[in-house]
Amino acid sequence: MQRFIIEMGTGNDLHGQNYTKAAARAIEDAIRHSSIPMLPALEIDHTEMRVQVTVGVQKPDQVDAQVLKTGLPRGEVSVKATFGGLDITNPDTGEVTVVATAAVEAFLDPELVRNAAG
Repeated sequence: MQRFIIEMGTGNDLHGQNYTKAAARAIEDAIRHSSIPMLPALEIDHTEMRVQVTVGVQKPDQVDAQVLKTGLPRGEVSVKATFGGLDITNPDTGEVTVVATAAVEAFLDPELVRNAAG
């Protein structure tokens, strides 16, 4: 498989300290910037595409990868949470704002693309 697109995004949860929500917003931010007209132009079904998502948060064990997969509309999706992002504590209230980062990568078999391109 060969990567043909990578998009990055950031997201946050201002008040709920919900790492999955912040990660979902980071993924949405990333995919909102992309369109893949190559697939229909070459008559390649989107199910042939592998989508690999990596999200960075301070508490990766609190990310529900299954929930995040539902937000990705195309391809065979895998989601991995890793240490990253930021937790920002309000010094006046102690409330924590969660900031997540996401990288969304899409891969295709280069042979499939060559055959479709003719």
